Amino acid sequence: MKLSYELFIGLRYLKAKRKQAFISLITIISMAGVAIGVGTIIAVISVMAGFEEDLRNKILGTNSHIVIIDRGEGAIKDYKNIIPKIEKVEHVISATPFIYNQVMLTTESGVSGVVLRGIDPSEEGKVTDIKKNIKDGRLDALNEKQKIIIGKELSKRLLAFVGNNITVVSPLGAIGPMGTIPKMKSFEVVGIFESGMYEYDSTLAYISIKDAQEFFSMGDAVSGIEVRVDDIYKARNISEKIQSILGFPYWTRDWSQMNKNLFSALALERMVMFIILTLIILVAAFNIVSTLIMIVMEKNKDIAILMSMGATKKGIMKIFIINGLIIGIVGTIMGIILGYLICIFIGKFIKLPGDIYYISQFPIKIRLFNIILISLTAIGISFLATIYPSYRAAKIDPAEALRYE
Repeated sequence: MKLSYELFIGLRYLKAKRKQAFISLITIISMAGVAIGVGTIIAVISVMAGFEEDLRNKILGTNSHIVIIDRGEGAIKDYKNIIPKIEKVEHVISATPFIYNQVMLTTESGVSGVVLRGIDPSEEGKVTDIKKNIKDGRLDALNEKQKIIIGKELSKRLLAFVGNNITVVSPLGAIGPMGTIPKMKSFEVVGIFESGMYEYDSTLAYISIKDAQEFFSMGDAVSGIEVRVDDIYKARNISEKIQSILGFPYWTRDWSQMNKNLFSALALERMVMFIILTLIILVAAFNIVSTLIMIVMEKNKDIAILMSMGATKKGIMKIFIINGLIIGIVGTIMGIILGYLICIFIGKFIKLPGDIYYISQFPIKIRLFNIILISLTAIGISFLATIYPSYRAAKIDPAEALRYE
């Protein structure tokens, strides 16, 4: 295969002669700089993407993809007729009612304010991962009256375990001569769940929806309907479609809206980290600039001879642009390999204290889009680094360069 003279000479200039070994060393350092920059960005972005996905999975393991509530009365009475309509919507897997209220849990060892969820034990597993999260006990035990499942951290705080009794206290009680009398009822702990998120494990408890309706005097009404879909990234569109079908006063919210602040902060942090780490590649780009300038200074005579033989200024620029791009491309390829190896090392060999982070190792998520974006950024910066040295090479006057030869 015949190479163009620009590519042939650009490749030759990367191989310095023995007396020009310093230039060759600078070239290797430039490649290494790009490789370290690309590898570092890939590793950091992959770890952050892994944490984000792990966090999202834990949130969606405890919560449904879409929630429907009534903005008018605050409770949905006609939920038995609404659920079949929702389940007919495309991409909806299942829908089930729930009750949501704040109460106090008390034992002889302590008191804690929690969110009490009334669920249908036979249907809840279709919209959340509550079954997977239960580490002690079983979900179907809620079918019996006055049974409760609590989080692991809440269990530790109240010293309440499977088989113990907990008193549930609601401020929404009957009105007596002395004012509102709190409503209290004793429940037996039949399960301990661990979602992996302290917020849920310490402030969430489950009872059956029938017990919740009776305890909060709601009759046959519920607080809302939770929905699971087959693609979490389509949840927003499905939510809007359900909203249009149900109309006012029903209000739908998908998982990204309910956790908007958290995921927006993670996205912003990832973007800022990408920008900061890109500075490493910029440092390597200055090495590319200095390398090419040194090659131009060293090859003044060669450039003059080429121009006297008919090489155009555009051709001379191409030689050094190719030279710099090769440094950038080779460095980027090395960086991708380095980043992948760093991710493997972090994922397999670096351990975390599980009692603090709830995970024993770093979650890694290597995404092809991120690798392509990082690679294009590195190559783009390398290209920009070649512009000034190649322009300077093209400005050389052949007569001046060869005057004393």
